[in-house]
Amino acid sequence: MTERGGVLARQRYLADYTVAAMARRRARNLGLLAVYGGMVFVLASVLFYTSALKHEAGLLLAEAPEIVVQRMIAGRHDLIPGGHTAALTGIRGVREVQPRLWGYHYDAAVRANYTLMVPPDRDLEPGTAVIGPALARARGASAGDMLSFRGHDGALTAFRIDAVLPQASTLASADLLLVAEKDFRRLFGIPEDRHTDLALHVPNPREVQTVAEKVLEALPDSRPILRDEILRTYDAVFDWRSALVLLPLSGALLAFAILAWEKASGLSADERREIGILKAIGWETSDVLQMKLWEGALISLLAFLLGTTAAYWHVFGLSAPLLAPVMQGWSVLYPDFRLTPTVSATQLLTLFFLTVFPYLVATLVPVWRAAVTDPDEVMR
Repeated sequence: MTERGGVLARQRYLADYTVAAMARRRARNLGLLAVYGGMVFVLASVLFYTSALKHEAGLLLAEAPEIVVQRMIAGRHDLIPGGHTAALTGIRGVREVQPRLWGYHYDAAVRANYTLMVPPDRDLEPGTAVIGPALARARGASAGDMLSFRGHDGALTAFRIDAVLPQASTLASADLLLVAEKDFRRLFGIPEDRHTDLALHVPNPREVQTVAEKVLEALPDSRPILRDEILRTYDAVFDWRSALVLLPLSGALLAFAILAWEKASGLSADERREIGILKAIGWETSDVLQMKLWEGALISLLAFLLGTTAAYWHVFGLSAPLLAPVMQGWSVLYPDFRLTPTVSATQLLTLFFLTVFPYLVATLVPVWRAAVTDPDEVMR
C-alpha cells in the first residue's frame, strides 16, 4: 500500500470509529445538533432575507428617475409650484423634467395606508381607478366594483375599479391606487399649479451630481434626492431592521452559543475515560485529536447544512413568514411575492466561519489537554 493510500485508510478508520462513538451518545449529539442547527437557521434567515430585500429594492429603483426634486419650507417637504419645472428644463444634461402627483391615504376600514398616484404613462377616466393586488384583497374588490374614500374636506369620493394590477408587479404595486389627476387634486385639495415633486431624467450617470448642484443653484428652496442616495437609505433601513430582529433574539442566540460551547468544550467522564483507554492501548495524541476533529466537523457541518438549507427554504420558499412583519415595513398591506434567491459565496463563507470555526476550536482545546495527560490520570 502506498503512503497516500495508508493515510486515506487511516482517516477512514478514524471516521468509522467516530461515527460509532457518536452513535453511542445519540441523544446528546442529536440535542446538540438541534440547538446548533437552530442557531445557524436564525442567523442565515436574517442574512438571506436582508440581502434579498436589498436586491429587490435595487431592481425596483433601477427604473426610478436619477434625481427627484422636492420643495422644502421650514425643513418640511411642501408642494412644488409648476413654474419650477421650466427653471429645471434648461439645465444641461437633463433630458426630461416630469411633474409627479402622489401621496398616502389612510383607510380606517382596513387600517392600512394606500399609495395614491397619478400614472404618468396612463390616462384614466375621472371617477375610475386601478388598484394593486393587496389593496384588492384587503377590500375584497375586483374590476367593476365601487370604492369610496373620504377626501380632505370630509366628502366621500367614489371610484369604479377599472382594473387590478397583475400579481407579478405586487412588490411595487401592492398598496397602489392609481387615479386621474382631477380626482387626485379633488381628494387632497391640491391646486392646479402644484405638484408633489419633480422627476429629473439624466442619461449620463457622471453628470448626476453636477445636475444636482445646478438644481440647488436654480432653486435654493429645493432638495434634490439622488437615486443612489435612496438605495443607500434602503440598505441602511434593512440593516437597521435586521438588527431589530437579532437584538431580541440575542439572548436566545447567546444561550444557544453557551450551550453549544459547553457541550463542545466540556468532556464528560465517559469521554475522558475513553481517551484514557485509547491512549493506554497505543493511540497517539494526534490520533485522538483527529478523531475529535472528525466528530466536531461532522456535527458542525451537519448543523451548518441543515440550518442553511432550512433558512433558504424559509426565506425563498415560504417568503420568510417569521421575519416579514418586521423587515418589510410599517404598512399592513404586505405584498405577497417570492424573493429572488441571491445567496452569494461571500455570505456562505461568512456564515461558515461565524458558526463552524468557533465550534471546532472549542472542541479541540479540551481534547488536546486530555490527550497530553497521562492515561492513568485521565481515567481516574
